Amino acid sequence: MKKCRWKLKSLIRRLRAMGSSLLMILLSNAIYGQDGVAGINEANQKVRSYFDAGTELMYAVGAILGLIGAVKVYQKWNAGDPDTGKVAAAWFGSCVFLVVVATVIKSFFGV
Repeated sequence: MKKCRWKLKSLIRRLRAMGSSLLMILLSNAIYGQDGVAGINEANQKVRSYFDAGTELMYAVGAILGLIGAVKVYQKWNAGDPDTGKVAAAWFGSCVFLVVVATVIKSFFGV
């Protein structure tokens, strides 16, 4: 019985110590913590500054894909493949998709 009381008292002391430690950590975090608005605004400005370069890169990739697609379609057309129309539509669709995505994202974010 005495051993159980001793263990209970020891457990209560440990819980008090842990509770006071947790309270000190929370208080120090509240004192030294920052809201993060400045970091979010800085990240917003950096992303917006790179956005024009990213859009131009998407246009360039679309142009390169268009040239590669034109060569592939020309080769299939000269070879007489029956699925030339499907291949042409796929390449043309991918180029249009890149251009439209770049334009929509640019207008959506107001950059």
